[in-house]
Amino acid sequence: MYDLHTHSTFSDGVLIPAELIKRAESNGYQGIAITDHADFSNFEIIIENQMKLKKEYSSIQFKLLIGIEITHVVPEKIDLLAKLAKNKGADLVVVHGETIVEPVAKGTNKAALESNFVDILAHPGLISEEDVKLAVKRNKFLELTTRKGHSLTNGHVLKLSKKYGAKLLLNNDAHAPNDFVKKELAEKIIIGAGGKIEDFKEMINNAEKFFFKN
Repeated sequence: MYDLHTHSTFSDGVLIPAELIKRAESNGYQGIAITDHADFSNFEIIIENQMKLKKEYSSIQFKLLIGIEITHVVPEKIDLLAKLAKNKGADLVVVHGETIVEPVAKGTNKAALESNFVDILAHPGLISEEDVKLAVKRNKFLELTTRKGHSLTNGHVLKLSKKYGAKLLLNNDAHAPNDFVKKELAEKIIIGAGGKIEDFKEMINNAEKFFFKN
């Protein structure tokens, strides 16, 4: 399996990047993206420092991608920050979506999906049908998550994504040692959200394709 949304001590994670990678490997992952929380004040620091690890830890056995999760940035500035991050060398840009358990600005989901430089809209909460259609039109990934709180709307996101054909990923949004979910539990989380094993397999395949296009 692969995970495109994790956090280290460069934001609010509790593991240094090397241990984050080791924890992922020990839970059966073949690759992760480190996507620490970022705004205009810290995105360069995150990318520059995480990039030092990429050559050391990416191998035939394990693949490492470097990015950021744009978090609590006003919607009007998301596209600019995503562009700057890609120009700095980020492999991917995730946007912290309108989860129901945090005070995210209204319009964040739409702004993320409209940007040419954003790859994944994370935990989009009670995303509207219009925004799901926009995700399809813009060829963006929507995230289902194993993370407590954010996962409360997995069923809603899955239902609308299947209705309109949006691309889905299942990510852990890992912040701590026990946040990486093994395959058996990940399957159950998707089934619990109203999905099928085929949906889970498609999400795994989407993640793998993303890793190997980078």
